[in-house]
Amino acid sequence: MKIKRVQNYWNRQALVKIFFIAIVFIFIYRAFSITDIKANDVSLKIKASNKAELTIKENSIRGNILDRKGNILAINLIHKKINLDPMIIQDEYIEALAEALMIPIEEFRDAIENKRANNRKYYIARKNLKVTDPILKNIARLKQKKQWLNVCETKLIAPSNNLIDKAKLLIGIKPEIKEKIERKSCDNKIIAGVAIESNGFRYYPKKDSIAPLLGKTNIENAGVFGIEAEYDQYLAGIDGVKKITDNKEGSSIYYETKIIKEFENGTDINLTIDADIQFHVFNAIKEQAEFHEADAASAIVLSPNGEILALANYPSTDPNNHQNYSADDYRNRVLSDKTEPGSTMKPFTMLLALDKGVISATDDELIDVTERIGKILPDNKYFEMTIQLILEKSHNLGTIVVSERLENEDFYNSWNKLGFGKSLGLMPSVENPGQLRHYSKWGLSDKRSLSFGHGPMTTNLAQLARAYLIFANEGALPSLKLIKNTYDDQMQQVFTPESTRRIAEILDSVVSMKGSGYRAVIDGYEIAGKTGTAEMVIDGKYSKDGAKRTYFVGFSPVVNPKYIMAVRLDYPKKCFVSWDPTLRNRCEGSNSAAMAFKKAMERILINDPEIQSKLES
Repeated sequence: MKIKRVQNYWNRQALVKIFFIAIVFIFIYRAFSITDIKANDVSLKIKASNKAELTIKENSIRGNILDRKGNILAINLIHKKINLDPMIIQDEYIEALAEALMIPIEEFRDAIENKRANNRKYYIARKNLKVTDPILKNIARLKQKKQWLNVCETKLIAPSNNLIDKAKLLIGIKPEIKEKIERKSCDNKIIAGVAIESNGFRYYPKKDSIAPLLGKTNIENAGVFGIEAEYDQYLAGIDGVKKITDNKEGSSIYYETKIIKEFENGTDINLTIDADIQFHVFNAIKEQAEFHEADAASAIVLSPNGEILALANYPSTDPNNHQNYSADDYRNRVLSDKTEPGSTMKPFTMLLALDKGVISATDDELIDVTERIGKILPDNKYFEMTIQLILEKSHNLGTIVVSERLENEDFYNSWNKLGFGKSLGLMPSVENPGQLRHYSKWGLSDKRSLSFGHGPMTTNLAQLARAYLIFANEGALPSLKLIKNTYDDQMQQVFTPESTRRIAEILDSVVSMKGSGYRAVIDGYEIAGKTGTAEMVIDGKYSKDGAKRTYFVGFSPVVNPKYIMAVRLDYPKKCFVSWDPTLRNRCEGSNSAAMAFKKAMERILINDPEIQSKLES
């Protein structure tokens, strides 16, 4: 049988051919033009290029703070935390995850359900984990492939497009939206929603013993007090920034790195501080401040070359405790408080007088103390005194008699050479250098009051301690050093070696049972020094309530001193006589600060092998 062609066959065949050719042309056009389609005025080509670039920030590690022996005073430690996303954790893993986290299963399940009910994607299940914590090993083990569990998931899946739908898409026609269908699948899968994150934090192993000196960092790990703030530009380092881009062939493998900012870790800083001496000094002044019910206490220990071995302040705080904070606990009283140093200045008055030849400081030289000078009256206890006796008894009138023989200009020049009123350059943001008013502006009583530590001068405790370095350097004065290996060998010659040795001998007798420093005596050790007491200035006026600052500045041994220390107690309220521990007495340098000095220096000397070997030989 012969089949006949259908009517209009050639017309239909031509139409199909035309339709097919049109589809091919549309497909080719779309293929070539797709990369130039604009989206929000940015071509897809550009957007694709942007997505192929990855910017990475490299956080620098903050430098450590070390003592002179390399002991760590401040360090960056790493803690880990387990951050969960309850919304994507599979139910099959909840029991195993609770076991890995060492959390009771019911407690953990309730926590997850609670987070899910509130649509919470973040749940810190564990924090402050050490890198050796077994929980971290448990989580790592749970993620191993052999530990994967069979996880079943139900998903809504849109049906695939048929040929007609695909053809419609090619020519830009949107096909009809089809209803999604559920599909369940089960397979061994890795646990989802579990992340181990690192949390860096600053740790201070010496805690409150050195907190006011070191200061602390904020939540961004930037220094906000003390050494941390003063040397932040060195400790902090530089965060690096680099951009990683893929190749031009469209490969997903990143291969080209461009450094935007060079990465650099922070620099370690070695202080001249001796952590052991710091510990002894802090505990000694803390004990004595509490015993004498003082508002505060401070102390500084120097080596002969000006290195600061300890710089302690009380009250203090543990900088690792972030719950409680008080700015007063970080106050560096040694450097920040300008005060009148009282009778601790009398040795320098005698040194100046001895250098100027107006006294001889011999045992047969007598100073008449029977006449009133200004507001200072005779005590009718002493009539003629040697220089040694004046210093032993811390006699104000005797000191003023000697000062009357000196010129204002000589006083000013010597005190200026001793560094009073000048910055030490240790921590400029903290230090208050006090003042030394020029002699041209002194009144009639200024020289007299200056001779025993009052009047036209104020100082901080570090400056006062530094002045006593002349007894370790034959009358010369080195600069102070807080950062190790920052040596400055230049010295300022203030007094002659001969005068300095003579006054040092007298200060040895001050720390004896016949001197005002009798409570600084340490059996078996040579100690020299001087007491001091000064009324506190409150709101611009001397306190009328008996508020005082008490001082003791001393050194050991007397000849070739190894340690020079200054101690200050602020407003001690409970002091006793030496012969009766229950009999109250007014608080002076002799019965408060001298005791704190003794406690601290005794612990330093006992724990010094070099000093001990000399005693045994």
